[in-house]
Amino acid sequence: MNKNNKIPKFSFSWLYLIIGIALVSIWMFDDGNTNQRVKKSYTEVEDYIRNGYVEEISVINNRILEAYILKDSAAKVFDKPIIDGTRPKVETTIGSIDNFDNFIRQQRESKDGKFKGVVNYEERQNLWGELFWNIAPFILLIFVWIFIMRRMSGGGGAQGGVFNVGKSQAKLFDKENSSTRITFKDVAGQEGAKQEVQEIVDFLKSPQTYTELGGKIPKGALLVGPPGTGKTLLAKAVAGEANVPFFSMSGSDFVEMFVGVGASRVRDLFRQAKEKAPCIIFIDEIDAVGRARGKNPSMGGNDERENTLNQLLTEMDGFGTNSGIIVIAATNRADILDKALLRAGRFDRQIHVDLPDLNERKEIFGVHLRPLKLDPSVDVDTLARQTPGFSGADIANVCNEAALIAARNKKKAVDKQDFLDAIDRIIGGLEKKTKVMTQKEKEAIAIHEAGHATISWFLEHANPLIKVTIVPRGRALGAAWYMPEERQITTKEQMLDEMCATLGGRAAEECFIGHISTGAMNDLERVTKQAYAMVAYAGMSDNLSNLCYYNNQEFSFNRPYSEKTAEMIDTEVHKMIKEQYERAKELLREHKEGHAKLARVLIEKEVIFAEDVENIFGKRPWTSRSEEIFGKNDKENSEATDDTTVNGLQENNVAE
Repeated sequence: MNKNNKIPKFSFSWLYLIIGIALVSIWMFDDGNTNQRVKKSYTEVEDYIRNGYVEEISVINNRILEAYILKDSAAKVFDKPIIDGTRPKVETTIGSIDNFDNFIRQQRESKDGKFKGVVNYEERQNLWGELFWNIAPFILLIFVWIFIMRRMSGGGGAQGGVFNVGKSQAKLFDKENSSTRITFKDVAGQEGAKQEVQEIVDFLKSPQTYTELGGKIPKGALLVGPPGTGKTLLAKAVAGEANVPFFSMSGSDFVEMFVGVGASRVRDLFRQAKEKAPCIIFIDEIDAVGRARGKNPSMGGNDERENTLNQLLTEMDGFGTNSGIIVIAATNRADILDKALLRAGRFDRQIHVDLPDLNERKEIFGVHLRPLKLDPSVDVDTLARQTPGFSGADIANVCNEAALIAARNKKKAVDKQDFLDAIDRIIGGLEKKTKVMTQKEKEAIAIHEAGHATISWFLEHANPLIKVTIVPRGRALGAAWYMPEERQITTKEQMLDEMCATLGGRAAEECFIGHISTGAMNDLERVTKQAYAMVAYAGMSDNLSNLCYYNNQEFSFNRPYSEKTAEMIDTEVHKMIKEQYERAKELLREHKEGHAKLARVLIEKEVIFAEDVENIFGKRPWTSRSEEIFGKNDKENSEATDDTTVNGLQENNVAE
């Protein structure tokens, strides 16, 4: 480490402070001469004049009276000894100059008057004081302006304040100052994405391997994927593996309220990168600055974000050369990025970081389970199968929540039940067993949830049922838990069966209670969105088949179809939902005895599992892969006494 870095830098702030203190001191304490003075009241000064202690009087600006005391009388006026070479005096304030003049005239004309000295009337000006009060407001405004500019520049004051507001805010990481190094071993799953970025790392380590055949390394790579899938973690691993300087910043760091600051920071970032080349620039959440031009809500022709994007496009692939600089960016909204940013030569590759599949979830669980004290009952394979659709961040949250639950229950190790409770807690919310419900409301919720369970049991393509509960969680008064299969494509029959099962709760209310309630609000919302997607996007209706009206133009005021087509879409959606609703009611009437028994068991136990449904309806006609896997676990899980046992990704909420 360079020893010179420990020497504190000289700051002009201390110099300004010293000068300011000196000026104030001169103004306050400079007397203009070497007099010894004491402040007295006006009455006391009049007594000194009557007694003949005063030899000379000075009236300054008709307000201040300075009475010079005779040296022979000084001992009677001052408590302290007189300093040699000084003229002792007392000072007071005059209330009325006319009254003072009359008093002096009386003393001179009176036979008993002892004052025979001279009275001088002076006009004095305090140059230092006037100068201070004239420039103090301007100094105060300057300091306030600098303070505000430092705050607005995002902490830039530590790096030069407002004068460096156009400098890059990127953090530099290299092998000398990197305290926590992350490598590809710390990134579980995402084998395809790791292979893509591994080539970038290999090029930075040995570029001749790729260039000797005439090939060129991609200038940029865009990591695209849902939130929590590990895009930022993958970029950190690239920095740890490459052993080259790594500039990291967020897309929002470019955007400021000042015109031209974003473009200036882009230029400064690439200037620093050229000095450190070969290096990597990582821009997280690039959609903050890379949004397609002309689609901004501000509708401004000279938008600061567009200027920043234009400068970024120029720096990435313009007339200048950026050899040895690789730009990696991450976003979960690639559809709104500008096309010029995505073209070859800027971001040559789009690396999709998708949600992990079963095997990748096993690897992710393996990473996050390392620091935990685990019970032998914990099975990583089972945990991975019970968390379909979970991202890496969700899995990390499950492991942490399970450890907290185990600690709350004073356990020495985290067991299987803790993980099951954690999954329930994350998906469904916190248990609210203390929520007050009437018996009538409890029966209505049980009938509603039993309707979901009954219909899903007899539909071929419905997701396998895992658990039904009427214990409130979060905002839901009850829930039916399913284990959705991991599909790459979904057929129309599968979507219709899922829609029918979702409408089972409202259908059960109408068939067995006689009236409907707001409890199916969440179900109706999901069904309506699914039906509109099937008709308008997937072309799965009879009258609008093979048509897709998907519009990717954000902030567009025009729909890609006419008013007549919109009416047809509404008609098709209503028809589709009505058909599935009638289908659900027909299935419930066909199995009303089993439904009633299931509702009674649900009221008694508050939570039932697939095994309880099988005891009532018999074995399900269609057995999915998930049910074969979990068949052995159902009996074990059904022995639990609370409602947090086996969980899935999907649930049917009953709104409050």
